[in-house]
Amino acid sequence: MAFAVIAHYRCAPADEATVRAALLKMRAHTLTEPGNLAYEVHADVDRPGAFVLYERYTDRTGFDAHAAAGYFAELIVGTVRPLLTERTVTFAEVL
Repeated sequence: MAFAVIAHYRCAPADEATVRAALLKMRAHTLTEPGNLAYEVHADVDRPGAFVLYERYTDRTGFDAHAAAGYFAELIVGTVRPLLTERTVTFAEVL
């Protein structure tokens, strides 16, 4: 069964360009992963510094491999997360 991740991120408007650039680099890497089916990055048009990510993987193992990648540590853990003022993540099975 496919596995999805929906993440809502918010950062200060001053950090928006840095977060956006890191998320777009992350997308480029993620789309090459064998377990990845989709990785979409959305910027909220009404809330500066707000992003929504929709990710889909073949299964939970595909996501776990994604989260273990070196570029995940660099771009998400090391760059994006320290700049966030809000973060919610939902894990779901695709029906």
